[in-house]
Amino acid sequence: MFKNLEVFRISHAMAMHAGQKQAVAAQNVANSDTPEYKARDLAPFADSYRNNMSSKNAPGQLATRALHLNGVSAGNAAQAVVDEDAIASPNGNTVSLEGEMLKSLDAKRQHDRALAIYKSSLGILRTALRRS
Repeated sequence: MFKNLEVFRISHAMAMHAGQKQAVAAQNVANSDTPEYKARDLAPFADSYRNNMSSKNAPGQLATRALHLNGVSAGNAAQAVVDEDAIASPNGNTVSLEGEMLKSLDAKRQHDRALAIYKSSLGILRTALRRS
């Protein structure tokens, strides 16, 4: 009965998206000195969640092997796209370290928000089960 509550699925998807956003920011920072490297970014969580739900795919972890637990084989992880608004440096690199720090902070806040939603929902569910 309580296995597929939407609020838990949304908070899980939000936490996974935040992790993916953090990974993209880390990859951008790692390539900040690479000539001609184009900075990448993820679509906002609301857009990627809406797109996944419209195609009946649940967002989540990407499995790289068949034996991974709870992973999906392909297609549900948010895809990083080139940030077209970034300004290129003389060597053609479009990574801004300050911008990547802000993206990392945004990912941390999103992850913290997802955990707060999950914990709050879990507390409400426990309270409801205790009273019945």
